[in-house]
Amino acid sequence: MTAWQKRKLGSFTETYSGGTPSADNSKYYGGDIPFIRSAEINLDKTKLYLTEAGLNNSSAKLVAVGDILYAMYGATSGEVGVSRINGAINQAILAIKPTQNDDPQFIMQWLRNQKEHIVNIYLQGGQGNLSGTIVKKLEIETPVENSEELRIGIISQSLDNLITVNQRKNFYHLLC
Repeated sequence: MTAWQKRKLGSFTETYSGGTPSADNSKYYGGDIPFIRSAEINLDKTKLYLTEAGLNNSSAKLVAVGDILYAMYGATSGEVGVSRINGAINQAILAIKPTQNDDPQFIMQWLRNQKEHIVNIYLQGGQGNLSGTIVKKLEIETPVENSEELRIGIISQSLDNLITVNQRKNFYHLLC
């Protein structure tokens, strides 16, 4: 039997959000740095790219493949994914990085499963904003043994992959 513990998300993760370079400066856009926006957190590409100048002259922050990306604003509030690309994020995304060997897939799945609950409590069903402070205070139940958490994360990721493959097959059959 697996032993479980309750912990505040902020007690075992590092979190930060990004920013957006000034749209008035064309030298900030069109570079090589993918600029991930909240509607793109589950994608393996982005439509907008920053230059080094855009990154360095803004609050945009870098994320790496495997970092948890959590949408905090507007219609995408509460959406969550694990980054599939290295890139920069804007202020509408909270990057979440485990600091104590916790599994990103496990945390992401927990946040995904709690989305409706979190949105209903903190946004009262409206299109408000979440914040890093709110997210860090969320209490998550995790296995005491990280190996159990990793095992659950792997199973969850495998199930997600199967669902995605089946959705694509069904979509393909609808087109034919």
